[in-house]
Amino acid sequence: MIDQLINIVSYGCIVVGLVFWLWGTWPLVGPRSVLYKLHTLSVADTLGSVAIVVGLLLKIPSEWPLLIMALIALAIWNTILGYVLAYCSTEEPND
Repeated sequence: MIDQLINIVSYGCIVVGLVFWLWGTWPLVGPRSVLYKLHTLSVADTLGSVAIVVGLLLKIPSEWPLLIMALIALAIWNTILGYVLAYCSTEEPND
């Protein structure tokens, strides 16, 4: 019984992650600014990836060190990437 519940929650997390990926990709075709599009994509990609990794963690708990490392890497990489994109998008004054 508990194995079935873990499977349902695991697949639910993976499906939620895929929905976040699609939700973040859809605004790319809209008329908004590039920074809005990148922000939406970045946040949705991070949440989707974390949900998928949590689903995998429930599915294969024997691989927890690798999956926890993946969660930490996702959090650090996407945060740093957001700052780099924001810095690169600022205009430098002309001398």
